[in-house]
Amino acid sequence: MSSLPLVFDAPRRGTPPRHLADVDPADRAAVAQELGVPRFRLDQLARHWFGRLTDDLDTMSDLGGDVREKLRPLLPPLVTPLTEKACDGGATRKTLWRGHDGVLAESVLMRYPDRATVCISSQAGCGMACPFCATGQGGLQRNLSTAEIVDQVRRAAAQARDGVLDEPTRLSNVVFMGMGEPLANYKRVVAAVRRITEPAPDGLGISARGVTVSTVGLVPAIDRLREEGIPVTLAISLHCPDDELRDTLVPVNNRWKVAEVLDAGRRYATTTGRRVSIEYALIRDVNDQPWRADMLAKVLRQHIGTSRVHVNLIPLNPTPGSEWDASPKPVEEEFVRRVRAAGVACTVRDTRGQEIDAACGQLAASHPG
Repeated sequence: MSSLPLVFDAPRRGTPPRHLADVDPADRAAVAQELGVPRFRLDQLARHWFGRLTDDLDTMSDLGGDVREKLRPLLPPLVTPLTEKACDGGATRKTLWRGHDGVLAESVLMRYPDRATVCISSQAGCGMACPFCATGQGGLQRNLSTAEIVDQVRRAAAQARDGVLDEPTRLSNVVFMGMGEPLANYKRVVAAVRRITEPAPDGLGISARGVTVSTVGLVPAIDRLREEGIPVTLAISLHCPDDELRDTLVPVNNRWKVAEVLDAGRRYATTTGRRVSIEYALIRDVNDQPWRADMLAKVLRQHIGTSRVHVNLIPLNPTPGSEWDASPKPVEEEFVRRVRAAGVACTVRDTRGQEIDAACGQLAASHPG
């Protein structure tokens, strides 16, 4: 087995301060005692932060001034917006965030006719080293905390509510497809999913069926996730059906091969009842050949089954100076036709934000310093 540039524990930089979103609701009584306030005061704070989507203590009029000061340590500033860019007539908005220790992460808020979705980061950088991904080429700085992850969603929900996407709407979908490998930050990501899906005052109240967690194929973590009892959608970033090419495109394939990853996907679908999404970035003259479309459909039928899987083709959003480019439209259309002809559901992801560095990691890579 070849050596891997694979990192499961991020290098430790400045550990983010404890935040309300890091505290499990079952632990609120102990935290309240530590802060010298009654337990219900933490529930009041949580109703503001999770329910009203505000982090401004000074507007929480049901909390007296002395109580607010005692609670202030639970709402430390975690991330600061450095850059915000909008496009698609205001329907897409990308934000570059800086953590308290200077690390960068990105999120993208998007409005569609039937929903509003935020794509969030789970790590600052990524250690999976996929060569066509801008984030992967930048390496891993550290894991994001539970609160840093959840705060991306809370801020996006507030922005959507307040009409930043050209008109007010409700945030309904969350996808862990921004910077980082979510299952390499397993404990914090699962805690964040619980905060996102639990109703206020314990969470943001977004349906678990509206949450998608992606992975390049960390098989033990997929099996662990299926036992959590949270019916989120699992998205597997496969990108090619054959081990020879995937060893290069997705280096983790050197550890867990295509068949192992898809078998884990089948187990997840069987346990949760949720259809697995197969993410496939279509790259010109690399993984877009007709025979690979046929092979993709074949391995999915063999290992997961047509009723439990859906292929999501992603036109590559090329990064400046990269050798990788998107497949021509006729090639894309033929790829879709072949996968569908084999009985496997296949759609092409709506491309958003090419003019605002919307490919994962582009905005961070272009930021000075």
